[in-house]
Amino acid sequence: METILIVGGRPETLVKARALGLRVVFLQHRDRMMPGHVEASDALFMVDYTDWELTRPIVDAIHSVYRFTAVMSLGEQAMETVGRINDRFGLGGTPEAVSTLYKDKLLMRAHLAEQGVPSAAAAEISGAADIEEFGRRYGYPVVLKPIDNTASRGVVIIERAEDVAAVWAEAVGLRERDDLVLGQFFPVGRYLAEEYLDGPEYSVESFSFDGTHSIVAITEKYTIGVVESAHALPARLTPEMDAEVADYVRSFHTAMGLRDGVAHTEIKITSKGPRVIESHDRLPGERIPDLVINAYGIDLEQYACAAPFGMLPVLPERPVATRAAATTFFRGEPGVVTGFQGTEKVLEDPDLIELDFFVRPGDRVVEVVDNFDRSGQVIVTGTDTAAAAATADRLAALITVETVPEPRP
Repeated sequence: METILIVGGRPETLVKARALGLRVVFLQHRDRMMPGHVEASDALFMVDYTDWELTRPIVDAIHSVYRFTAVMSLGEQAMETVGRINDRFGLGGTPEAVSTLYKDKLLMRAHLAEQGVPSAAAAEISGAADIEEFGRRYGYPVVLKPIDNTASRGVVIIERAEDVAAVWAEAVGLRERDDLVLGQFFPVGRYLAEEYLDGPEYSVESFSFDGTHSIVAITEKYTIGVVESAHALPARLTPEMDAEVADYVRSFHTAMGLRDGVAHTEIKITSKGPRVIESHDRLPGERIPDLVINAYGIDLEQYACAAPFGMLPVLPERPVATRAAATTFFRGEPGVVTGFQGTEKVLEDPDLIELDFFVRPGDRVVEVVDNFDRSGQVIVTGTDTAAAAATADRLAALITVETVPEPRP
């Protein structure tokens, strides 16, 4: 029996790996244990896997007993650890150096410039004066973001030079926060400024096989500010633009050194052509994998488990969708959640895939400043992208998250 080591993630990943006939050894952070993890694992070890000095001897012991021949994760915080394990045992998966390029947005920009892949200007920022200098050189708006964070945390679009001082003071304040969701995995540290990219935004879901990149789906992406508000696929692009985006993303992954596995790449189609915003050598979030399953019949999570063992066929370079799918997020007014309205009508809709609440009665709803602050989402299918997107928007509008003001201390 082949053995896979999975680092972090949800129980569903383990279930899919075992359904393939794999023996599953699971390495999880104790703060991220969920119901179902124990039952879905053949062996389970708890450690802060973001700390390599703690993790290395445990992984050595696991390998001496179980002789795993592949390691994978679908979580951002685990990818560099997975790279170190690949390097240590010569497993052939994505090495640490490549995973670091995907995680560190400043390194990514510098590397793309060296490789001649069109990208955007970027520079590390240590103070407001650096932002002002960047704005003088490249113009406004300027995008300010943490170098290695996630979920749009700390991302700000600075429209004018007059706003720089206030934005920088707020950005620095995030470093002192100890109440951020998943803050132990994604502390806010270094910042960079980036040249603003114009045009509509998309994400590109791909899977690579020995250096050949299958562009599985191009997803329309909608935002309110920098917070993602909806997704729909397949993207409504002309055949020519679809091919241009696919070619650009393939060249991007080749330049980054990715040879195997799933990737999620955010781009804009600018006035100069496709340009990458950022990319990740892991599964997309936002329930995009569920949209891909319903539109294309391709389970990227299953492929991530199976591909190292050759258990599933290599995907074509551009799979064809048979349906469409979409998701729209909803939010409540700031306060304490007391209940929900509209769920019955939503659950009756024949095109609903799932209604997913991120909050429960008693939870706090705060002002939405990043993707962690939304209240839930509806996930639907449809005959085409326009129909699916309209259904998702309509159902999301039916949901009311009821809140009351928080009591004063």
